[in-house]
Amino acid sequence: MAIGTLTLVGTPIGNLSDFSPRALDALRACDFIAAEDTRVTLKLLNHFGISKPLVSYFEHNKRERGEVICARLLAGENAVLVTDAGMPAISDPGEQLVAQCHEQGIPVGVVPGPTAMATALAVAGLPTGRFTFEGFLSMNKRSRREHLDSLRGEVRTMVFYEAPHKLLSTLQDLFDALGDRRVALVRELTKIHEEVVTTTLGQAITRYTQEAPRGEFVLVVEGAVPPEDEPMTVEQAEALAREYLAQGLSASEAAKKAAAEAGLKKGDIYRRIIE
Repeated sequence: MAIGTLTLVGTPIGNLSDFSPRALDALRACDFIAAEDTRVTLKLLNHFGISKPLVSYFEHNKRERGEVICARLLAGENAVLVTDAGMPAISDPGEQLVAQCHEQGIPVGVVPGPTAMATALAVAGLPTGRFTFEGFLSMNKRSRREHLDSLRGEVRTMVFYEAPHKLLSTLQDLFDALGDRRVALVRELTKIHEEVVTTTLGQAITRYTQEAPRGEFVLVVEGAVPPEDEPMTVEQAEALAREYLAQGLSASEAAKKAAAEAGLKKGDIYRRIIE
């Protein structure tokens, strides 16, 4: 009997119109659906007129439930994994199920869908060429502090998730650890009250001290200013010029090339290498 496949299906993060035809086909074709919260997924299925057996798979049952799901896949059934909103396995317990499947040689497919992280990053107005996804900060004070300390020199744009009731404390912790950086607070993505607030951490603290945050937030935080390279000393430039000499360049050519790289005068280097 052929082994079944686990297919990851991204679900809407707000607007149900974002659900793709391919995602619907995957739900209709599978034998059962593993869901973070079966009640949330049932509403989605009912909206599209789909009826499938549901298996709960969440943080506190993922180890034993993962074994059950893998056994069914090995027996030839095909399953879809969904989370409440967005892509399963991204800042989500589905990460472990995917790993279990790979360990047991079970094929894993994917139907991409909306992702709050990438969507927020796109509308934030901060650099997107390089970024780091940090997910939710730990509520454990030591882990939280260590996490933030590790980001002090991070030059890439940083993306965090946060719930409204924890937003203010997270903004304050980010301010204390990183200083007053630019930040985009993106909330209720694709929903009626979608909002993008571009400000600074300090101004955001003031704003949300005065008004209660509402909705789920994605925080897109500016990275640190990259440290400038220390200028090359004349001694280092001399050593570089001697390397060029060893490669067959003349003293004049070696001094000229090393001076250009070091931002120094050719004559200063030339005199040192011919002495």
